[in-house]
Amino acid sequence: MPRAKRSKVVTLTKTKSNRREGRKEIMRAVEEASDNYDYIWVFSVANMRNQYLKEVRHKFKTSRFFLGKNKVMAKALGNDPESEIKPDIHKISEVLVGDVGLLFTNDDVATVKSNLESFSAQDYPRAGNIATYRVVVPGGEVLRGHTKEPFPNNMEPELRGLGMPTLLRAGKITIESDFVICEEGDRLTSQQSRLLKHFWERMAEFKVKLLCYWHNGEFVELEKNQDAAGEAKDGSSSDEDSDEDME
Repeated sequence: MPRAKRSKVVTLTKTKSNRREGRKEIMRAVEEASDNYDYIWVFSVANMRNQYLKEVRHKFKTSRFFLGKNKVMAKALGNDPESEIKPDIHKISEVLVGDVGLLFTNDDVATVKSNLESFSAQDYPRAGNIATYRVVVPGGEVLRGHTKEPFPNNMEPELRGLGMPTLLRAGKITIESDFVICEEGDRLTSQQSRLLKHFWERMAEFKVKLLCYWHNGEFVELEKNQDAAGEAKDGSSSDEDSDEDME
């Protein structure tokens, strides 16, 4: 009798993790940028949106942005006076906490401040964001936006599934009484954030805040990075899961 053979999983291809090599590449890029640019800025971003970040990049075509992998970037610059690659540059590493990034540029301080501090954009909030004002839908026919447009009747199941006690009457979506989507200060759930989008409530503001910069061996701190760690806990980029090098 032939010997029974159990099926075996045979790996036809093997791939090696390039995570370590990726980190080395980021370190090399950061070190190279520190030699090629006069200024190194640390900035934080409120309500990160890639589409708006691209607009910011457009203002700095000859500069370079790094986002994510804070520990890797800090190691590249040096975490202390003994390991720093340039005088006092380790103080930049100390600020790399939470949802922050690096901007390497040759633009002077006034130009950087003018281009970044004046830029903001309103967008829909996401789950985990804090509601900046109270939103109430009045009883009766459900309308949205400042134009008070009615919802198409096929949206009724969607709204009801998000927690609104809706009814379909004579082809119109209605509610019996006022419905509060959120109160000011609420940490929004995914259902609340989706409802706010349906009602065209743009309460999230994309904004870049400049925290500090380094130039010719001098470290200048503009604002304390008090909120960075808290923002990271709200779903912002982390050292383990996010890295973005933007040329």
